[in-house]
Amino acid sequence: MTSAFIDTNALVYADQAHSAFHQPARAALGRLEQEGAELWISRQVLREYLATVTRPGPGGVPAMTRAAAAAAVEGFVGAYRIAEDGPHTTARLLDLVRTVPMGGKQVHDANIVATMLTHGITRLLTFNAADFQRFAGLIALVAP
Repeated sequence: MTSAFIDTNALVYADQAHSAFHQPARAALGRLEQEGAELWISRQVLREYLATVTRPGPGGVPAMTRAAAAAAVEGFVGAYRIAEDGPHTTARLLDLVRTVPMGGKQVHDANIVATMLTHGITRLLTFNAADFQRFAGLIALVAP
């Protein structure tokens, strides 16, 4: 069985009907589901989702209520496999920090890659392909 990891932006876009990227995100998830891919997220993605949707968005999009955001996360936990972030992921992250040029906020992306690799996931659905180009030899990007 194939697997794919869902980046925070793809999860937000797929969930938020007002997003300009809602339909492409839903279509990409639909394609992955149709091919029988096991879909994964991590607790980092859940935290990032909450941080994103509970603040006002661009163009005056109102923030999601905390209760609605929490309910959405509960739904994601039931719908997707959770790639836990533990000691093996931390070791993998440190390897990436030592070998791949990065710094600052890019470490968050590196942690997603470390989590993926720890769980044997090699494909990532993201709308921020440029952020993950530095990991091209390790993971493949799924086009939205």
